[in-house]
Amino acid sequence: MTPIVRSFWALLAGLGLLWLAADPTVVQASGIFEWRRVLIQFSGVLAMGCMSVAMILALRPRWPERRLGGLDKIYRLHKWLGIAGLVLAVSHWLAVNGTRWAIGWGLLARPERGARPPAGGPVEAALRQLRDPAEFLGEWAFYATVLLIAVALIRAIPYGRFRRLHRALPAVYLVLVFHAIVLTRIDYWATPFGLVQALLLAAGSVAAILSLLGRVGAGRKVPGTIAELESFPGVRALLSAIDLGPGWPGHKAGQFAFATSDPREGAHPYTIASAWDPAVPRITFVTKALGDHTARLEQTLKPGQPVTIEGPYGCFTFDDDRPVQIWIGGGIGITPFIARMQYLASAGAPAAQRVHLFHATAEVDEAALARLGELARSAGIEMTVLIDARDGVLTGDRVRQQVPDWREASLWFCGPAGFGAALRKDFAAQGMDVRRRFHQELFALR
Repeated sequence: MTPIVRSFWALLAGLGLLWLAADPTVVQASGIFEWRRVLIQFSGVLAMGCMSVAMILALRPRWPERRLGGLDKIYRLHKWLGIAGLVLAVSHWLAVNGTRWAIGWGLLARPERGARPPAGGPVEAALRQLRDPAEFLGEWAFYATVLLIAVALIRAIPYGRFRRLHRALPAVYLVLVFHAIVLTRIDYWATPFGLVQALLLAAGSVAAILSLLGRVGAGRKVPGTIAELESFPGVRALLSAIDLGPGWPGHKAGQFAFATSDPREGAHPYTIASAWDPAVPRITFVTKALGDHTARLEQTLKPGQPVTIEGPYGCFTFDDDRPVQIWIGGGIGITPFIARMQYLASAGAPAAQRVHLFHATAEVDEAALARLGELARSAGIEMTVLIDARDGVLTGDRVRQQVPDWREASLWFCGPAGFGAALRKDFAAQGMDVRRRFHQELFALR
């Protein structure tokens, strides 16, 4: 089980158990209306917990990166929490409205309600006064949440449009916090569950406010200037060399950064394709025309243009103690391996491990392949290039045939997610401990 899977289920289980400890009488619930109350509270508790942690992770915090395996893994967890929050919010909405509909349709009889007991104090009395606006605002915030999370999950919606709409989620979350504070049972707040919920809502609210103020990643941004641009039309890729201003802490080969060239478009993540030399503060990106934004870069970027760089992020840094490493770069996924080879070549010493690099590509640019081959020789790396139309698809069997000592190796993959999943499954079937030795960047931040 991966760290992000453990974290996801630990959050749900932890909140659920704390809530059960705060209200153990729920196990004695009987009748549809008692179970309705249980489901409303339970689904609301878990939904707000998921949304709060997702809001915190959206700030791109430093502290969980190493524990969770990098920002790419953090964003995968952020996505799962968003989906879980959506499912739980829909369940909450159905629990609230389902019995109302059933009563309206004549399927259920409206329960008799006695007089409400008097408020236990001024705080409870004030919360009761806010109940109607909290319910009204919470319902409309729910509709907005469904729409905004759906937009985030529909990949056909352009990134720029998704980003602009997604920026509304922190404001919607703050409305849901108000809804949760008012409608959570007053006696819960004096329990350990109430303390945890209060901390989550407070931290999520701070994160939401920072997001609304544009402070995401603010402490890791430096100014830069485009120094060089080079196009590789055969693979529809553009190399951008950027001179950095003061403040960049340096990076390891395999890490990535966010680059902003157009404030309206916002920051986009790219793997860094160069080793770090503090004497020459410059980094390089290689971007492929895969979407509407990247397809325009060759026309919109100009030497001398100011850009903002944020980072570095990621733990795909080739750090392990295996005597052999297998690198597999699918298409533009070759980028982190370029940076690592530059580092090894500049170090002037052979790599600590034997390295076998496989570059599988459907497109060909002879100038790019020639430069890649020269770099591999300089770094002392054994490289195999496979062109799909000429050599067929790279499989686990082909890798194992060329690397007889693969059982001693770690495998580092960057490329299409489906390709990586197939390789991971194949090597797991052959006995590789893929949880520890198969490293893959989940480079999909939405």
